[in-house]
Amino acid sequence: MKTNLKMIYWKGEKFWVGKLLEHPEIMTQGETIEELEENLRDAYALMTLDDVPENHEVKELAINV
Repeated sequence: MKTNLKMIYWKGEKFWVGKLLEHPEIMTQGETIEELEENLRDAYALMTLDDVPENHEVKELAINV
């Protein structure tokens, strides 16, 4: 299935940075705009992945913000 999404992007100090307007929690970067687009496609595919196996594990992850 093909889904069309809009990305917002800008040039950072070293990399192109972007996120999906429809899913602002999906954000990544790339050395080129083409790499950024590929990374956003990959991130979207991973975030919308539905086939988690039954024998999965859950672990708490601490993140400094």
